[in-house]
Amino acid sequence: MPDHSRSIAAHDRARLLIPGGVNSPARAFGGVGGKPITIARGEGAYLWDIDGNRYIDYCGSWGPLILGHCHPRMIEAVAKALHHGSSFGAPTEMESELAETVIRAVPSIEKVRFVSSGTEAAMSAIRLARGFTGRDKIIKFAGCYHGHSDSMLVQAGSSATTLGVPSSPGVPAGCTCDTIVVEFNDLAAVEHALTANAGQVAAVILEPVVGNMGLVLPRDGFLAGLRTLTQSHGSLVIFDEVITGFRVSLGGAQEYFGVTPDLTVLGKIIGGGLPVGAFGGRADIMDKIMPVGPVFQAGTLSGNPLAMASGVATLSELHDRSPYGRLERLTTRLVRGLHEAAHDAGVAHTIPHLASLFTLFFNPAPVSNYSDAKRSDAAAFGRFFWAMIERGVYLPCSQFEAAFVSAAHSDADIEYTIVAARDALKSIAK
Repeated sequence: MPDHSRSIAAHDRARLLIPGGVNSPARAFGGVGGKPITIARGEGAYLWDIDGNRYIDYCGSWGPLILGHCHPRMIEAVAKALHHGSSFGAPTEMESELAETVIRAVPSIEKVRFVSSGTEAAMSAIRLARGFTGRDKIIKFAGCYHGHSDSMLVQAGSSATTLGVPSSPGVPAGCTCDTIVVEFNDLAAVEHALTANAGQVAAVILEPVVGNMGLVLPRDGFLAGLRTLTQSHGSLVIFDEVITGFRVSLGGAQEYFGVTPDLTVLGKIIGGGLPVGAFGGRADIMDKIMPVGPVFQAGTLSGNPLAMASGVATLSELHDRSPYGRLERLTTRLVRGLHEAAHDAGVAHTIPHLASLFTLFFNPAPVSNYSDAKRSDAAAFGRFFWAMIERGVYLPCSQFEAAFVSAAHSDADIEYTIVAARDALKSIAK
């Protein structure tokens, strides 16, 4: 077992200063047990903790680091921007440059507004949908996570699933009374909800490929059917592509599946690892936002020049040196190796994957929705997580999160991970 004494001491110190010792519950290792590992630095496909242990990283800061840690183009762009100032609270040309880059790439986006996080982007897109339609109700899917705004903390995924908290104290009942929850991949349930609330549903919001209850793929025809249903009921569709945007393809899941939403929520990769989010869509909808329209949204650090510079560098690199074919090849090889290792160890499992995302579910059956995901053996995943840590591989610290392959991963990294997983799965199956 690697020495984690300094990490343990660092966490004990943090617990005296920060609730739970972490600034986001997803980092607390609540889904795997034990104390969090404290990271010192990252480079390429690797992380080093403060005890000096190196890991092949498949968390990638929960998705944004598609190019790996400290990519030279991103570092150069941020350093250059920093020399001009870190924040102005005033417009910069870099905002328009990143906006043009996003609009060229994402099929549904004609205009875009930058914010500082995915939570803020999702909250603002929902407010905009309500303001545009004049309706109050929102349909979401159980297990989909759209940030921690009050109205969305109903059967949420991510750390809410990891910690077994489907909602949160402190959220008034009035904030969720207009949120309707149905199961992912169930078109009949969506149709029933729209019909039962005819003329009242502003939008249906979803992760088109779910990453926050583990990776769950849409069934054939689900996204297209959802698009047809909402149009017939006069409701909008909001794709939350915080995870999938620029990850499954340059144009996100909507390009990959050929289904165009009315509004799109972005984050993660768009800032190359810096705090940023965005929402965008049809120009007639976006023009309802202040100062053009009446729907309020604002933020002092929105369009922060460092985040904008990082975003331009990251998205330009993805455009100029498209990694998507190689990422899919690496991920397919990794998933095939994990499947063979689990099968040989006699471990019941299923491993959905798409592009550079995957989840090893300790679940013998396919996972199509939140109910399926919750039947996974989270305790077995926790044992596997720590067995992989022992072997120098860092996975997301929850059964209910997607893992990510980056452009910095090599064929050798993939092969090492497969060998490590084979050994780890045998050890936990004893």
